Amino acid sequence: MNWNHFKSKLLLKYIFSYVLIFLIPLVVLTFFIYQNAVNNLRSEIEQSNVNQLNQVKLNIDARMTELRDIATRISYDDQLTPYMVRHPYYTREAIQALDKYKANSSILDEVFLYFRGDDVIYSSRGLTSLDVMFDQSYLFEDWSREDIVKDLNQVTYPTVRPADSVSTNMHLKKSLLAYLVPVTPNSSYPHGTVLYLMEESKLTGLMDSILNDFNGNSYIFDQDGRVLARNNNGTAIPADEVHVLTELGPGIHSLALDNNPHSVVAVKSELNGWTYVTAMPSDQFFGRVFHIQTFFLLAFVVVVLAGILAAVLLAKRQYHPIHDLMEFAKLNTDSNTPAPAKSRNELEWIRQMLHEYSTRVDIQEPYARNQFLLMLLKHGTPEDQESERLMEMFGIELPGSHHFVIAMAWDEYPGIPQTAQDRQEISQLLTEVEIPEYKAHAYGVELPQSDQIALIVNMYGEEEDKLSPNYRMEQIVEALRVIVMESSHLIPSFGIGTSYPSPALLDQSYIEAASALECRMANGKGSTTYFEKLSQTPNDTFWIPKDALLKLVQSLKHGNEIVAVQMIGTIFANVKMQSLSVSLLRCICFDILNTLLKSASELGMDEFVYDIPNLTSFESLEELEQKLCALASKICKQVEQNTESEQHSLMDKIIAHVDEQYANYNLSLEQLAQKYSISSSYLSRAFKEKTGSNFSQYIWQRRMDEVIRQLLTTSDPLKEIIVRVGYLDTPNFIRKFKKETGYTPGQYRKLHATDATAAAADADED
Repeated sequence: MNWNHFKSKLLLKYIFSYVLIFLIPLVVLTFFIYQNAVNNLRSEIEQSNVNQLNQVKLNIDARMTELRDIATRISYDDQLTPYMVRHPYYTREAIQALDKYKANSSILDEVFLYFRGDDVIYSSRGLTSLDVMFDQSYLFEDWSREDIVKDLNQVTYPTVRPADSVSTNMHLKKSLLAYLVPVTPNSSYPHGTVLYLMEESKLTGLMDSILNDFNGNSYIFDQDGRVLARNNNGTAIPADEVHVLTELGPGIHSLALDNNPHSVVAVKSELNGWTYVTAMPSDQFFGRVFHIQTFFLLAFVVVVLAGILAAVLLAKRQYHPIHDLMEFAKLNTDSNTPAPAKSRNELEWIRQMLHEYSTRVDIQEPYARNQFLLMLLKHGTPEDQESERLMEMFGIELPGSHHFVIAMAWDEYPGIPQTAQDRQEISQLLTEVEIPEYKAHAYGVELPQSDQIALIVNMYGEEEDKLSPNYRMEQIVEALRVIVMESSHLIPSFGIGTSYPSPALLDQSYIEAASALECRMANGKGSTTYFEKLSQTPNDTFWIPKDALLKLVQSLKHGNEIVAVQMIGTIFANVKMQSLSVSLLRCICFDILNTLLKSASELGMDEFVYDIPNLTSFESLEELEQKLCALASKICKQVEQNTESEQHSLMDKIIAHVDEQYANYNLSLEQLAQKYSISSSYLSRAFKEKTGSNFSQYIWQRRMDEVIRQLLTTSDPLKEIIVRVGYLDTPNFIRKFKKETGYTPGQYRKLHATDATAAAADADED
């Protein structure tokens, strides 16, 4: 027992309250208890067992219902369809989803998903063949692999098998129950089976936790009288007499079992027909009841002491979750958060911490909102309830009749250097912009590329003077230009995508906006380029629309396979409409192929050049179109992989730089973002995903580890060590060090260091 806990006023209040609750009724009722002890003891305990056994029944019924509900959710889970679990790309997500379902129930040892007719089975650990799973990983003593496969393929209603001894591949033996649920449940033709494995001790443990100090035998029988699970606390009942218990009806019974009188309590579940039985030796109820008067005073004292001890333990048990929650809050609290004052109890401090956590969640919301908007740019508006819920949570509304995307980059005024403050102010300013005179609403998305922002513009009404959508787009862009130039020393350049009636096509508009923004190199600073007008420029490719080629190239660069394949189809449709000679038609086809190969080369994918002989051998436009779509798909997938790899590589470089420079007092998130040409918000998110800690927590932990290392391995003065790791405020560091370790640095050195360094600790304390 940790006596430091008793320093808590809250714990002492709990103990005092429980002691009072216990002692007052005890003193009042003790005089009457001994007079009725013999007559009432048995009936009270038996009735208590009935109530507890009913509670056991309700608890286990709830768990079994929960497992059937999990099977139902699995059967309707889009990630756990036969297609998804077999797909080489999505199978990992399917296995992770199955693992989450397993975590939803505390009584499960493992959960399996089997599609009928397959020779493989899926679990939270991955995909395994039936032979390996049930001949090596789980070898049942009484349930052969052939019977398991048969049951998996033929079970038509939820079925539980009694506990069976199972040898696992870890050379362990477990007593497991098998629960088979066909999916889809209640279907006449189920397509699969969910198999749950539950340890017998989990079910009997549930019974023990409710029956408390029960000393006897407990059983769970199924509707056919088979023993599903048993637990023996004391002398076990012979196996040839157990069948007598299955014939009992619900209620309290007196039976002679193993030549000893027993009090038997049975309850039956209406949900699944199971019978729960406890058998307790009758001599448990008696003892030295006839000497109760003689030993009454001693018993009273013992009961009082036991009650006080129980009150202490119960109070400590009630206090333990609060203590754990407080310790968890301390570990996950910023080091600058003050420790709880002695005058405040833990509940008040936890309430303060919950308020601070809520504030932190509010701070993180813009990052999550930006990620959601990036998803809209890449995939359009998904038509699912989860996306609608996220849009509602982030306050994003796209009810308008026209939607388009603006890609914006900026340059500095001549003679006025661009500052990080300007970029930050513009990012915040364009987070959400209302342009009421043109009935437009824009949501800003900070892109991973340095100095670029995308705006999702929603035109939600029709103008009374019948302004065309294109004219409104031009006015909206000019209004945004005025906002940026009046609020900063930046010159914005815009690329404008096509306006679409549905937000589901935002990914198309984004690719077009990015294509238009590419032209700012030719058009100069502060230019505005509309994607629709690109096709009106002199067409170097003659009958192939220039805007289509630009959009194809940009979709490849962004790794957007859907748009790339769509544009190839559009280009070939235009070519098929031309009346061309065969030789000229082949030249045009090679021009399209060259566009894809050139884009791949610019992206550093030279390996596709070796596939030119295959690509150039075609007999029809349809055959070439299929080959080019396949090539575009490969390029887009490679771009996605390269992007992820570059992001990981960049974060590895940044973390390595932080590990080298953590002692630099001037090291900051903004400095790193500027050094590696990425936005600070993107760096913050990526850093948290990579390390599991935010930037300030990571720096603090690195400095903390180095201080501890130098405390234990050197005799240098504490102040020098603290300054050396980049922390200038020594008193504040000592306070946070003590909060985290429970000791001052000097005390920590005395406890863990050698004699030489301990001497330095004495000098520090002096």
